[in-house]
Amino acid sequence: MEGPSLVILHEEAKAFIGKKIIKVSGNTKTEKERLLNQKIIDIKTWGKHFLICFKDFMVRIHFLMYGSYRINEQKENPRLSLKFKNGEFNFYNCSIKFIEGDFYSQYDEETDVMSDRWNEKKAITALKKLPKKSLVCDALLNQNIFAGVGNIIKNEALWRIKMHPESFISSLKPKQLKQLAQEARTYSFDFYKWKKIYELKKHWVIYRKQICPRCNIKYTRKYCGNPARLTYFCSNCQVKYK
Repeated sequence: MEGPSLVILHEEAKAFIGKKIIKVSGNTKTEKERLLNQKIIDIKTWGKHFLICFKDFMVRIHFLMYGSYRINEQKENPRLSLKFKNGEFNFYNCSIKFIEGDFYSQYDEETDVMSDRWNEKKAITALKKLPKKSLVCDALLNQNIFAGVGNIIKNEALWRIKMHPESFISSLKPKQLKQLAQEARTYSFDFYKWKKIYELKKHWVIYRKQICPRCNIKYTRKYCGNPARLTYFCSNCQVKYK
């Protein structure tokens, strides 16, 4: 689940702020019993992390590749289920972790592409510090630089700026680094807008598609990067900078 999807979840979950948990269940092996009778004081997101905040700690939920959630409904085998006097919050196929302290002591909002505090200059500086042979496809998925960017955003953003995913970061000019950082954020907000109205897949141009609309040739489908992730690109119009 990519950053824009978590922002939508945050909007849906805000109703639970101030509510007390009256029942906890689920197959997580974490100390979930700690949550019983706790009151949620805030809900935050950072990149791909969904954070339920309590007085002295947070529960971090990472949805990995196939995680999901249900609000005021359920399906079988939740990883974590939280019940309130009026409502319930259920999480599935995800990672659950307790984090001590508050949000601001643990997370840097300037690296979150969906945050109002996103810092483009900070991202560009971090890109310049990457090892010489770092690939663009890996850099975009680096959560310390572009928190919230996932494989869909990576593919679509690179197609938009006509950049090959196996380009070296060190071969990019300052203007291209700026373009890369800007498009990561721009496409993330387009993703958010389209998903809110259930039209995200309708707007995919390259992800899981066959033909490049710019060149009218078949896309290349390849596992790129370290670790290798399925990547779609046009070998004709996306320039490889080496």
